[in-house]
Amino acid sequence: MTKVAGVRFKPAGKIYDFDSGAFVLKIGDHVIVETEQGLGLGVVTIPPAPYDDHEKKKDLKHIFRIATEEDFKKREENRRLEQKAHDFCLDCIAQLDLKMNLFSVESTFDAGKLTFFYTADGRVDFRELVKMLVREYRIRIEMRQVGIRNQSKQCGGIGRCGREICCSLFMNNFDPVSIKMAKEQGLSLNPTKISGLCGRLMCCLTFENDTYRTLKTILPKPGRQIDTPRGSGKVIRQNVLKGSVAVKLDDGTELEIKKRHDN
Repeated sequence: MTKVAGVRFKPAGKIYDFDSGAFVLKIGDHVIVETEQGLGLGVVTIPPAPYDDHEKKKDLKHIFRIATEEDFKKREENRRLEQKAHDFCLDCIAQLDLKMNLFSVESTFDAGKLTFFYTADGRVDFRELVKMLVREYRIRIEMRQVGIRNQSKQCGGIGRCGREICCSLFMNNFDPVSIKMAKEQGLSLNPTKISGLCGRLMCCLTFENDTYRTLKTILPKPGRQIDTPRGSGKVIRQNVLKGSVAVKLDDGTELEIKKRHDN
């Protein structure tokens, strides 16, 4: 029976399925796997489990072996190569006066290819830059332009909450975020207060949005006329977290009314 393990190559990166073969693996084990780029070093995130999808079995790549001490040394060598290539590329960008922001370089495990990640406002003619990089390293070079949110995910950082930003900590994908979510949660619409390190709306606005929408449905809507112990009044705002509404009475006074929970 085929068993499949989930392997991740980067912290908070996408999890890929691999045929684990006869290997006995647990979460946290480092493995060498077959990828489209050649061999790669990853971490087991989901332990092996039976896999019954016969159609997809054919497309599964295999876990090649358990990582050894030599593999970890190779990874360190690759990291030194990545840092050296990053510094060299920055110098080349300055020489060519290219309008691009290089922020990361990744090497394949066999050091046969370097991928340069950058952001830019538009298209960049980097043909001369690639020639300079090929002359220096004599390996395959790929320039990959990504969005500003992907840059934050790869570089990491500390959010305004004081914790590591969600995209680099645990998020696998980016969900759409809208200003309507901030309105739904009663947050300030000041862009500096609801934007993350990337300058876009904070991803965490999506986490509680469904909860806010659900809780709002059990409270009287603003504009509705309701009866209170002190007389009739109109709901002027909701406090979802407290489970209460602010009511303006007919005589102009305001009071807070909490929703009663039925036993």
